[in-house]
Amino acid sequence: MKPVSRPLLFAGLIVLLILLSGISLIAGKVWVPWSAWISPDVDPRWAIVFELRLPRTILGLAVGAALGLSGAVLQGYTRNPLADPGVLGVSSIAALGAVLTLYYGVTAAAPWALPVAAISGALIGVAILMLLSGSASSLVTFILAGAILNILASAGVSLALSLAPNPWAVNEIVDWLMGSLADRSFEEVTMALPLIAVGCAMLLTTGRALDALTLGEVGARSLGISMPVTRWTLALGVALAAGASVAVTGVIGFVGLVTPHLLRPLVGARPGALLVPSILGGAVIVLAGDILVRLTPAAGEVKLGVAMAGLGAPFFLCLLLRLRRTIA
Repeated sequence: MKPVSRPLLFAGLIVLLILLSGISLIAGKVWVPWSAWISPDVDPRWAIVFELRLPRTILGLAVGAALGLSGAVLQGYTRNPLADPGVLGVSSIAALGAVLTLYYGVTAAAPWALPVAAISGALIGVAILMLLSGSASSLVTFILAGAILNILASAGVSLALSLAPNPWAVNEIVDWLMGSLADRSFEEVTMALPLIAVGCAMLLTTGRALDALTLGEVGARSLGISMPVTRWTLALGVALAAGASVAVTGVIGFVGLVTPHLLRPLVGARPGALLVPSILGGAVIVLAGDILVRLTPAAGEVKLGVAMAGLGAPFFLCLLLRLRRTIA
């Protein structure tokens, strides 16, 4: 596919985001008509828009942007098409940190403990992966490293569930792990948005380094790129962006994997050129998915994390089959 011009791509994604944001504010089990918008003092449905759907929409945009950008940066840094916070276990380790705060009931006394634990877990996960990210690392190495992190996180979460002190703790952990934007308030927006913004800002500064790394680490150093600075910037950026996202929504997988692959044919092979489009594309995917789960004809709402896994797993399978044919 021939790359399109950047202004045209940005304009298309921004228009799509504006359209989806508007739909997100009116769509759901209770539809909010135009009359409620022009007479907020009369129609009680205006409260649904402001108290429930506006923070949900903001979080959908922020979380999608964070996950899409994190996936693009990880794929560019590792030169690995399967790199993604979820696939490589970063989100799972962040989830384990958050689950531990739920298990011990720390969040009741200190609400800030959950995002701190999630970000710390994400930082540990990224640090482990960075140890394997040298020029000798391979596709298989990163898949195995991600599998190990996912297994460790799953074992820790399972242990927390089996030893939970009461059924309410179990329900809280299970509900949170499925990943959702439902029933989120401006408190979660206030907590997550600054951290996501700082993490994304740090990741956006890695564009030049990612372009230079297409020549290998030796070539990047010859162009004046400091690899230690790049590694730490990437690790802290992914930890803040992915960790803060996991802290407020739970685990929403495959966004960081799918978004760069959908946009790469439109922007070309240069990793740095993919970063800003991945912010917009990730926000589009999460917001569209959240609208769809609200409109499912069921008594309860399907969890966004479950829906994204159902959509992402076939994409992941197709990608693996394509890579196998390429290697063969």
